[in-house]
Amino acid sequence: MSSLTVEARAQKVLVEDDALIVDLSDGRTISVPIAWYPRLLHGKTEERNNWRLIGDGEGMHWPDLDEDISVQNLLLGQPSGESQASFKQWLESREACGS
Repeated sequence: MSSLTVEARAQKVLVEDDALIVDLSDGRTISVPIAWYPRLLHGKTEERNNWRLIGDGEGMHWPDLDEDISVQNLLLGQPSGESQASFKQWLESREACGS
């Protein structure tokens, strides 16, 4: 992969029923389908709203969902790289806990 430098940083994050919307420091707003990130898709509203910026805005973290998304991946149009097996295990553990 080329040495892509991402200057834009996340400033504000909104998770809607069908989209992840991120306002960037350079004035752009990125919107991607929430289906790209199955943990967000299956998260409760409270869990989706509990996020924090990481790496000085290079990405976002959802502690309740154990999800990290980088601005670079959003800009490159890359959905979650989590394997189906890993996601299935995570989803089953949530169901077992009643989440």
